Amino acid sequence: MPGLLPTTARVSLLVLLGSLLFSCSSLSHRAPEFALTKIEESDIKDASGKEPVTEDDADPEDLEVFHPTDQWQSLRAGQAVPAGSHVRLNLQTGEREAKLPDRENGQSDSREERRRRRLGKVDVDANSFTSEELKKALAKMKASEKAERKAREEEVRKKFRPIEQLKEEFEKLNMKIETDYEIMVKLISKFNSSASTLDEKVAALYDLEYYVHQVDNAKDFLSLGGLQLVIKGLNSSEASLKEHAAFVLGAALSSNPKVQIEAIEGGALQKLLVILATEQPLAVRKKALFALSSMLRHFPYAQQQFLKLGGLQVLRSLFRQKGMEPLRVRVVTLLYDLIMEKMLLEDSQHGEQMEEKMQQYQQVRLVPAVVEQGWCALVPKLLAMPEHDTREKVLKLVGVLVAFCRELYRGDSALGTALSLLRSEYEQLAAEEQSQGDKDGYFRELLASVNTILRELG
Repeated sequence: MPGLLPTTARVSLLVLLGSLLFSCSSLSHRAPEFALTKIEESDIKDASGKEPVTEDDADPEDLEVFHPTDQWQSLRAGQAVPAGSHVRLNLQTGEREAKLPDRENGQSDSREERRRRRLGKVDVDANSFTSEELKKALAKMKASEKAERKAREEEVRKKFRPIEQLKEEFEKLNMKIETDYEIMVKLISKFNSSASTLDEKVAALYDLEYYVHQVDNAKDFLSLGGLQLVIKGLNSSEASLKEHAAFVLGAALSSNPKVQIEAIEGGALQKLLVILATEQPLAVRKKALFALSSMLRHFPYAQQQFLKLGGLQVLRSLFRQKGMEPLRVRVVTLLYDLIMEKMLLEDSQHGEQMEEKMQQYQQVRLVPAVVEQGWCALVPKLLAMPEHDTREKVLKLVGVLVAFCRELYRGDSALGTALSLLRSEYEQLAAEEQSQGDKDGYFRELLASVNTILRELG
């Protein structure tokens, strides 16, 4: 037939086509991993005709986290691969794939080990953690801190109650938080009331003594008229009332010039000297001497009036009465403080204000009065007392008086013997202190005081 190939030629063409098909099939089965695919530019556009955003062009904060496993998985565009993952390009499909790295022993990490490795350290690399993950972690940290702060606040609330709640509870109990001023008003009123019993008046004075220790409260006490009521109470026939009135007066006078001036103008000094000069219980005299000491310290005008009223003679009388030993030591301490007060002022730098005060002290002739009234011979006798504290106070006063009573002391054999015995005793006690590692001990100081007096008399 015309146009048809000979039979021999057709057979040859069929054999050739069969060989080509077999070769292609064999090549496809033998090397699938080397399959190459050409992606046309038109194939990578989406339905809208726009090119999709690739991983390189994406904002790290918008990247989706890829969670690798032990098997190769395809990566989608926009996914962030954790650091350390294995990544490859599949030549057959043209897709990128990733998986977890193999361990050295050939086994892959378990899920718990991967989780522990992932959470063990914070990696801020965008290829490891996305911004969203970091934000979530930060939010958890803030939530944890807030929870801890709330727990601490709750613990504080359990231990302490707010002042508003306390006020409400006090109001329910018919109680009210009062100021010191309001309390003192009530106490003064109770003390001054004729309807109050003796015990109630004593209790009011006892509470007042606590409040008037403060300088501002003492001034309020004065403005409320409490000071005059207490001074008046010094004349009471009741010993307990007189004792506590003197106690309140002494507390209010302490380091408070305004109250000191009002007290001496109100006649407190005379009343205190009367108590000390007359037969009174020891407790009453103790509080009266306390009030007298508070009035005289750092108040030269009161010291001058004290001398004019015969105050030294009143104090000296306490050395002749039995049972007054505790008061004698207090008197020695008071005299030492008053003498040293003036000496220290004389040695200090003089300003305009200090000059005025110095002129006031110059009118107080305390030391000459002490010498004239026989205190030089009276004080050393207290060295025979066994208490070291008493001896310390007496040695201090003798050490000050030795400059004015030197001739008398040199001729006093009893004083020389007492000082020699004290030196021997305190040398031994000081040596024991030093052997125990105390080089500047209490007995060493007492020994130094004794040696100083002996040198002055030598």
